[in-house]
Amino acid sequence: MSSMIQPQLLRRMTMRKVLEALQDRGPCTRASLTRISGISAPTVSKAVGSLLEFGLLEEGDSIQGAPGRPGTLIRLARDSAQVIGVILDATRCHVISAGLDGTIRQDRQIDFPTPDSYESLLDRIEASARTFMEKKGVKTLGLGISTPGLINSRTGRAMLSPNLHVTDGRSPDQDLARRLGVDCVMHQETQALCLGERMYRAPESFDDFVMLEISTGLGVGVVMDGRLIGGHSGLAGELGHVTVALDGPLCGCGNRGCLETLATDSTLTRAISKHLGRDVGMDDVKALIRAGDPVAERALQSVCEYLAIAIAAAVNLWNPATLFVHGRLFDVRDGLFETICDLARKRTLPPSLADCQILRARWTKRHGAVACAIHHLFDAHGPDRS
Repeated sequence: MSSMIQPQLLRRMTMRKVLEALQDRGPCTRASLTRISGISAPTVSKAVGSLLEFGLLEEGDSIQGAPGRPGTLIRLARDSAQVIGVILDATRCHVISAGLDGTIRQDRQIDFPTPDSYESLLDRIEASARTFMEKKGVKTLGLGISTPGLINSRTGRAMLSPNLHVTDGRSPDQDLARRLGVDCVMHQETQALCLGERMYRAPESFDDFVMLEISTGLGVGVVMDGRLIGGHSGLAGELGHVTVALDGPLCGCGNRGCLETLATDSTLTRAISKHLGRDVGMDDVKALIRAGDPVAERALQSVCEYLAIAIAAAVNLWNPATLFVHGRLFDVRDGLFETICDLARKRTLPPSLADCQILRARWTKRHGAVACAIHHLFDAHGPDRS
């Protein structure tokens, strides 16, 4: 039995290495893939052939390299195949299409207000996804969902979403897989951002980092030695539900004074909306801050102080090489990100801070959802080399 399993495993490992080489380097010839991977030319050629057959790769133009026959460029499929990304959020949802190289198609994006029932949510996602799946000549190879809240990795169920209760106790990925007939995978939004940051920053290597997400809620994703750290049931990283104000605002989780009620984009827009008596967005907040509105200034200062506490806590707890922060808050004023980092440094243990760089996340929840689908697809064809 083992003699049969080993060649199958080696073939799958080779396919994974080819996929990741193309993801890191872009289009390559078979000869280049042989050099990059360190695997024999016949073995690489067989792996490429299998991946072409599965629809994960495409052949491109021929190029003349060394003397001899020209080589044909091989690339991750972007014209003949797609993955679909679904971004669930408190107020609006998005459905997008992307090639296996991660390129999001600007002409294939649909967004809609978040429905107030689970069945309506599935109906809207299904209808949007089918719009993309009906495109002739393009094979849909998977769907990735980025969603807020607590996702139990052992059961595949959304256990509790303080900002999106319609998904509580539900399994959107399993339900959509049954409706659409394609493989679906779901990740908590901060973990999805981690996958996106790693995939889209390739070939830069980020194997030890923490992602702090502060847009609607406040969550933490942790990557160590190249792997997501989820805890026993995948529920780790809920820093936003640590109590920091005993009599603070009511949180969607039912508690009071949670960090995410005091340190996020939503905290800022909610405070200013209450002051003005109407709903405002981040663009409105930016205009008020630039106009020197005193209430907006006080609200911003408070959010900055609590966000500095969150950043310091993440550095102190996980000792990452890099801390990424994802949110729109920093756009309301030039230099605000640096100001918040200075506040965080005063609250962080110096030895932990000395080994950590704090950066703004470069990619969005859209990229995270796409990365979920592509990562899952790669996993299906070979074990992760890390």
